[in-house]
Amino acid sequence: QVQLVESGGGLVQAGGSLLLSCTPSGSDISINHMAWHRQAPGKQRELVAGLTSDGTTDYGDSVKGRFTISRLIAKNTVYLQMNSLKSEDTAVYYCNVRGGAWYSGRWRQFDSWGQGTQVTVSS
Repeated sequence: QVQLVESGGGLVQAGGSLLLSCTPSGSDISINHMAWHRQAPGKQRELVAGLTSDGTTDYGDSVKGRFTISRLIAKNTVYLQMNSLKSEDTAVYYCNVRGGAWYSGRWRQFDSWGQGTQVTVSS
């Protein structure tokens, strides 16, 4: 299975910025879709931003204009630049990557999730 390594969460004051990153393990990977989701206490997990292999992006209504999803193709890394953070952005943020990879002896499709990184915005 393809593992995802997330980084970049932390504590920030309202109005501040954070950059999250997510990198899948392995070198022989073809990525179809990358996304960030989040889950706040007592709430359902929701889509924050998505990015397809052709560059199409999709954002949750609450983050449009403030968050930007991007990808560094050379490293298969997806980023989430979060600006103008609000207290309601406080949540655990999860990276999700779908695609294909060579592991366990053959080419396989995968749908992997990161371990989650805490983002806390103080007001």
